[in-house]
Amino acid sequence: MARQLRIEYPGAFYHIYSRGNQKQPIFLVDDDRYYFLKILDDTHKKFGLTIQAYCLMSNHYHLSASTPRGGLARAMHFANTTYTVYINKKHKRCGHLFQGRYRSILVEASTYSLELSRYIHLNPVRAGLVPFPDQYPWSSYSEYCGKRAPYPWLDITPILGQNGQDRMRMIETYNAYVLSGIGRDAPQGYPDSKRTGVLGSADFVDSIRRSQLRGLEAIRDREQPQRETFRRRASLSEILELANGMLGPQNRLSKCAVIFIGHRWADHTLAELAAFLGMSISGISNGRRRAEREVAQNATFNRVIAEISSLIQSDREGQTYLLSESDKR
Repeated sequence: MARQLRIEYPGAFYHIYSRGNQKQPIFLVDDDRYYFLKILDDTHKKFGLTIQAYCLMSNHYHLSASTPRGGLARAMHFANTTYTVYINKKHKRCGHLFQGRYRSILVEASTYSLELSRYIHLNPVRAGLVPFPDQYPWSSYSEYCGKRAPYPWLDITPILGQNGQDRMRMIETYNAYVLSGIGRDAPQGYPDSKRTGVLGSADFVDSIRRSQLRGLEAIRDREQPQRETFRRRASLSEILELANGMLGPQNRLSKCAVIFIGHRWADHTLAELAAFLGMSISGISNGRRRAEREVAQNATFNRVIAEISSLIQSDREGQTYLLSESDKR
């Protein structure tokens, strides 16, 4: 099955969502939600990700967000990985928290940002958790209604404006607009956007195709697009240096870290790993399975993997990235 390419460029606007593995809860207690909001603050400071609306449900979350500097994949990898490490440590869990990687839809902000914010804020109502959105505490609707001061990373001004008296009038107008959406379907075109990865007018879709997707028709292997065309891979030497620095050069898990990260996050083949580490292909396969067990059972190793992965994601060059929907497994 072909993988949908992610489209990234400075100033892009997205609907982002991520679900728990096998639809299991990702927020177990209120402190987990507070910690996730703190991670959004860290992500904003580190990568510039700016949220315009959010809703934290029990087994998934929704964000509408813009990327003034681009680099959505790096930002969301950091956020989801950091949160997974926190949850596994706090609740003595192991393994994957999220169902695959996050999903993102590129959105035409001028046309859909208002409707998308309503769709996100009405999630708890559609789920039957509350009759009205202002009764749900874990969304940005309280900020939009003036009941709570916005977080530094939450930008409500594109929809509500900035000036005092106008802001109060906009709050009333926005509240009426959201309530009028109760019982309505998702934004027009939204179901198709889950398949295409783009939500917008025909002109917007055409402009994205011309400016961002030029040349992709020539890629023959649709299952594994040539990602090196769009981003720099971290070298195995760089990964080994990081692993040695965090685990120690004599640590038996350093090679496991190189195998795990080199294959999963930096797209190196088993043959490349075997040649670099002086091992056989079967030895690399065994090392990968061992690394997966350590990630699931060893909290320290799990944290090191998360930190190295975040570092190599942050070090990619360029400002426009086209990444596949899933990492190589």
